[in-house]
Amino acid sequence: MTSLLLASAFAASASDVVRHKIPDSDFPISAAVEVPADKTLVFVSGMVPPVVDTKAPKDSPAAYGDTRTQTIGALSAIEKTLKSMGLGMGDVVKMQVFLVGDAAHGGRMDFAGFMQGYRQFFGTPAQPKLPARSAMQVAALANPGYLVEIEVIAARP
Repeated sequence: MTSLLLASAFAASASDVVRHKIPDSDFPISAAVEVPADKTLVFVSGMVPPVVDTKAPKDSPAAYGDTRTQTIGALSAIEKTLKSMGLGMGDVVKMQVFLVGDAAHGGRMDFAGFMQGYRQFFGTPAQPKLPARSAMQVAALANPGYLVEIEVIAARP
């Protein structure tokens, strides 16, 4: 009887997504995420920020804002896309972030600005689930005004 209870408890938890914390760290990403075979993965194409200043040239960063603003815009677009599929930001298991060097930061990516936007969506009391994540500086994105593009993989519960 005990082995049957243990097997049944294991079966119930075996289908859960497991997020592994970074040891001795409070950085808001998972070190790794395990997705069981019975989950459907949803690959969301790279999202870019919306225009925030319609008076600025459409190929300038001024049209889309700084890295923080662009991050919030891209993550809001991802959130909207996921919601349309019955998913949420807590279902994101993997994220890749592409950041262009910002002239206001000496040509280097504004990682702090990215994190300010990111922390509004991940690691909050309302949404504590953290994805595995990579962030990298790239030479350019499709529009010279973009400083941020983000793509995610979500697991359907």
